[in-house]
Amino acid sequence: MAAIDEVSARPRSETAGFDPREADPPLSRETVAELERDLRTTVEGEVRFDDGSRALYSTDASNYRQVPIGVVIPKTVDDVIAAVSACRLHGAPLLSRGGGTSLAGQTCNVAVVVDYSKYLNRIIALNPEGRQATVEPGCVLDDLRDAAERHHLTFGPDPSTHDHNTLGGMLGNNSCGVHSVMAGRTADNVESLDILTYDGLRLTVGPTSPEELARIVAEDGRRGDIYRRLDALQRRYAELIRQRYPKIPRRVSGYNLDNLLPENGFHVARALVGSEGTCVAILGATLRLVPSPPKRAVMVMGFADIYEAGDAAVFVRERGCIALEAIDDKLIEFMKEKHKDMSQVAVLPEGKGWLIAEFGGDSEDEAAEKAEALKRDFAGWPHPPAIKICKSREDQDKIWKARQAGLGSTAFVPHHPEAWEGWEDSAVAPEKVGDYCRSLRALFDKYEYDSTLYGHFGDGCIHCRIDFGLRTRDGIAKWRRFMDEAADLVVSYGGSLSGEHGDGQSRAELLPKMYGPELVEAFSEFKAIWDPHGRMNPHKIVDPYPLTSNLRLGPDYHPPKIEGHFAYKQDHGSFAHAALRCVGIGKCRHHSESGEVMCPSYMVTREERHSTRGRARLLFEMMHGGAITKSWRNDAVEEALDLCLACKGCKGDCPVNVDMATYKAEFRSRYYARRLRPRAAYSMGLIHRWARVASHMPRLANTLAKTGIAKWIGGIAPERRMPAFAEQSFTDWFRARGPSPLSERRVILFPDTFNNYFRPRTAIAATRVLEAAGYQVEIPGRPLCCGRPLYDWGMLDRAKSLLHQIMDTLHEDIFRGVPVIGLEPACVSAFRDELPNLFPDNPIAEILSSQTWLLSEFIDREGEAFTLPRMSGKAVVQWHCHHHAVLKTEAEMRVLKRLGLDVEALPSGCCGMAGSFGFEAEKYDVSLAAAERVLLPRLRATDDDALVLADGFSCREQIEQNLPRETRHFAEVIAAAMGLE
Repeated sequence: MAAIDEVSARPRSETAGFDPREADPPLSRETVAELERDLRTTVEGEVRFDDGSRALYSTDASNYRQVPIGVVIPKTVDDVIAAVSACRLHGAPLLSRGGGTSLAGQTCNVAVVVDYSKYLNRIIALNPEGRQATVEPGCVLDDLRDAAERHHLTFGPDPSTHDHNTLGGMLGNNSCGVHSVMAGRTADNVESLDILTYDGLRLTVGPTSPEELARIVAEDGRRGDIYRRLDALQRRYAELIRQRYPKIPRRVSGYNLDNLLPENGFHVARALVGSEGTCVAILGATLRLVPSPPKRAVMVMGFADIYEAGDAAVFVRERGCIALEAIDDKLIEFMKEKHKDMSQVAVLPEGKGWLIAEFGGDSEDEAAEKAEALKRDFAGWPHPPAIKICKSREDQDKIWKARQAGLGSTAFVPHHPEAWEGWEDSAVAPEKVGDYCRSLRALFDKYEYDSTLYGHFGDGCIHCRIDFGLRTRDGIAKWRRFMDEAADLVVSYGGSLSGEHGDGQSRAELLPKMYGPELVEAFSEFKAIWDPHGRMNPHKIVDPYPLTSNLRLGPDYHPPKIEGHFAYKQDHGSFAHAALRCVGIGKCRHHSESGEVMCPSYMVTREERHSTRGRARLLFEMMHGGAITKSWRNDAVEEALDLCLACKGCKGDCPVNVDMATYKAEFRSRYYARRLRPRAAYSMGLIHRWARVASHMPRLANTLAKTGIAKWIGGIAPERRMPAFAEQSFTDWFRARGPSPLSERRVILFPDTFNNYFRPRTAIAATRVLEAAGYQVEIPGRPLCCGRPLYDWGMLDRAKSLLHQIMDTLHEDIFRGVPVIGLEPACVSAFRDELPNLFPDNPIAEILSSQTWLLSEFIDREGEAFTLPRMSGKAVVQWHCHHHAVLKTEAEMRVLKRLGLDVEALPSGCCGMAGSFGFEAEKYDVSLAAAERVLLPRLRATDDDALVLADGFSCREQIEQNLPRETRHFAEVIAAAMGLE
């Protein structure tokens, strides 16, 4: 504990990679206090200057870290205007931020951060006839695309973060994505922008005809001055711009001064796209929409290596594809090592480097014929690639998931050095991709670096995540030398330092290599026209911080060594490394109906602190020290973790498998050490004790549980109906009815607290199913509990004691290999996940973990040996979060389909109950809102005769307490099918 407090108190001047420009606070404490007061007075939205909020916004998805002055979350455009006015009054820098997924450090700075994503996220207008849409800057890209698809239109640029990135961020970065082959960069799809300058001028900018330009430059005032100076700038540098700007699809580095040229329509809006918030704040945008082919065919080509795939890129692009991507064999190797879904890889043809080309058409035949034509064109090649044409949506989805998994699959690969961004998106002309990749690999070899090579080969953009050594001075110096040579290399190919993610701090210092000193001076002049005092996102692109400064890590980053309760095997046994695991791409911030669980509290609150990323950032800052004090006793960290449902959705859905439920348990074990926990921790966390007592007098217990005073004492929401204790527990029923029929095939049915004391019908049904199939069913000789409710409250010593009891009681049968069958997904996941994580060196724990099964998994494993009848009808399934994230749902789906049911898995994610979470008084509203997001509306619209299948006790309670629907457990459905009920 003391070690962490020392880290927290470390002076900022000792922070790794610290830049002299940040050595003193940009504003005095008095000025900051006055700024905060003025913002609170004039801004209707949220103003946050607390340490926790500042820590949340100290990093983006890059290698950089800068703690902001404060955060403003505007509700209206007037709030943005008021915020800029207050900053101007006090001379405070300002940083506009969207989804915070930038990889080059452009969305972290010592400034007032304006986060548009929570409220300013609407589609203002959509004009299908004119193929245009007007949006607010916080609008999520997929919200626009979904609305446009109703008219067979789309916004062309679509980065892999499309379900959670914001259009304001795309405008700031000049984002591209998979379909830029079809539609170009964001800049190419902008009609006009509604902008605000730091000095308070609001205006709409777009293309400017010569006549309009003449009128504007003749005006008095600030607008006329801006346009006069822009016109003079383009006249002075026009020839140099024409000469030095690479003529390639993915030139993203630098300012878009080429859009000010007369031949490009003096398009001021497009000139500002990609300026990374360094010139103006964007209040709104009118965007171009393009036709979206309704039918698609995907052709995958397997080559001998990624270089031959690169050689073929321009050949494929010329044949009319709407997307052209590439992945290499190392990416596939990393996916295997990280135990990713390998069904995606099974779709790939033979090869070690693959191109993925998508073709569109008005019909499936038209799209497929385009792919077939390309296949025929390859027939004349000396060594044609192996080819597979994917026409089914299922196979296409697998291919795209494999490609989109790139960043997550290359970060924190077991048994490999840490890999980082820094040179992740250089770009060349498509016809030079193969040779450039060969040269880039040679440069990697020279520096003894390793990396995958993948990306948007159709546009010449290469993605890679490289094992830079960013924790030592020698490693940073080596990285710096590499960056210089890499910049020289891409320039020698006529390419761009960045083909997608912008300059920020990663590459801005290298811009003179690409453009020369005169054009870099032109960039400074362009910024000064809009922002003469340099207050808009300072030291990004222009007058940049050194690329090795302001690093998150570095030689002075020495987090304390923690003797944690959990093993953290994937993080070298280090809680600090686990807190660093989040790479910031923000997949946890999506709100789509995808069937993914992560992150239910964020979907309700839209608060960064309630996303997996936000919580991970706070834990990292706690380990780092500086922004957050009091370490394990920090209330900001506890507040953020308090609304974590411990659903484990992030463990399954996060690209780098952040496991926030485990981190929360570890944190709370220390936060509440020698302190009283909230009342619900004792009423719900110790439910295994109370249930055991209540089983002796269930009627009295049920009567007391209904009273308001009992709910108040237990911290339970008055709106909640307490689950009723059964008149007879399952274990009492089991022992009263006599021994199970003898059989050589023995199984242990684990009587979890919920299916034992509250819903014994489920366990009785499972017993009958197993016995009817010829198994001898046994139960433990004493009451046991996995301790699942204890983890959420950090009662880990108690939980470990309960697990010890299980291992001691069952150890003989464990060593004999007797299967343990569980019915509650949360409990089975405790055996699979927490048990080996808490007892990493205990062979009994390892064996028990490997031979514990859900009933559905056990039946699926037995295959045809477990005879199932057929039944008809429709079943809608609500997966328990732990089933989705840890156990996986494929086995149960296979068994349900063997039964003959028409099964629909609801895309609702977490039900919102999550054990004790939904019962707690302070969390009832969030719990219900999570259920009302998808689950409850879908069930209201479901036919009354459809089965509602939910294995999780929490899910069943949430549904039955809010709808007049009965839920069934898988065991009950099987028993009914077999005529055993």
